[in-house]
Amino acid sequence: MDGNGRWATARHLPRVAGHSRGVDAVRTAVEQAGRHGIEYLTLFAFSSENWKRPQDEVSTLMRLFVSALQKEVGRLDKQGVRLRVVGELGAFDRQLQALIRDAERATASNSKLHLTICASYGGRWDIVASVRSLLASADDPRALAATLSEGQLAEHLALGFAPDPDLLIRTGGEQRVSNFLLWQCAYSELYFTHTLWPDFDAAAFDAALAWYATRERRFGLVNGQLPLAAEAARA
Repeated sequence: MDGNGRWATARHLPRVAGHSRGVDAVRTAVEQAGRHGIEYLTLFAFSSENWKRPQDEVSTLMRLFVSALQKEVGRLDKQGVRLRVVGELGAFDRQLQALIRDAERATASNSKLHLTICASYGGRWDIVASVRSLLASADDPRALAATLSEGQLAEHLALGFAPDPDLLIRTGGEQRVSNFLLWQCAYSELYFTHTLWPDFDAAAFDAALAWYATRERRFGLVNGQLPLAAEAARA
């Protein structure tokens, strides 16, 4: 979700105004995902690298995070949304950690849409943490090394509960994944748009989905194999 600061700067507003407007765009994205029957939506709200930003901006983002949790959890619950927050959550202050736990508990029984917020998250951190978790759970780490599978490692990733993303959308004109879901996005379709996140409205969301509908998902196969693969998946 890129472009909040540039959106504000272009309007001669403080960067916080862009971040505040970005919260509205999050609400729109969640609503559109629900309308389209999308079951999993993951939003990259704050990266591991974002801690290096100016302290006043980081503090503002933390206050917005607290405010959003306080205001939006009831709405999410009514919409049947299950909320999870993943990342190095120990980096947040105790109030925010408590709000995250409360929000996750309050929506734990919902299943219409699984909404995941990646905060203090990085794809490389995720992979390293999953390896550590996997080794810690093993009775014999040496034996595990000889038999380790991709599936075993994937179960220990921060989003081990979710399928890999079909579509990755990046707003703001940048064309890189910026350390987001590096393992999970191996076969994601990548959609880059110059639209700044605060302007990413329902029409922009629908445009991304329409583009995705034109893509052919082959996963290493050739065109002639696709019907056979689809039949095997249904069997």
